[in-house]
Amino acid sequence: MKLHNPPTVSAPTGYSHAAEVPANARLFFLAGQLGSTPDGKLAPDFKGQAEQAWRNIGAILASQGMGYENIVRVTHYLTRPADFPVYRTVRSQFLGNHAPASTALFISGLAAPDALVEVEVVAAKE
Repeated sequence: MKLHNPPTVSAPTGYSHAAEVPANARLFFLAGQLGSTPDGKLAPDFKGQAEQAWRNIGAILASQGMGYENIVRVTHYLTRPADFPVYRTVRSQFLGNHAPASTALFISGLAAPDALVEVEVVAAKE
């Protein structure tokens, strides 16, 4: 995968403007992940939900022989703008220096009424 951040646009922080997938790569699309544990319970706080959502992503990727480094695109859905600084910290905890293409949205609610965050990713592997 090749990440693109041309000098003709503002420098991104923690993400890339574009990600290029090799021609023969297998694309893997994950449904949006909530911060639900395997028994279906949501963590009571935002940080716990965000961490669990990223753990769920890691588990799904691992089931296909992939890891966080295979993520090419992320869409982040948060219900409260005030949680974004905490979310950035959690995201970095899982992605490290990997900076896939990314979009963050603040929305009024998610399908699960108590959910505070949902994360959707696309991954690719040759």
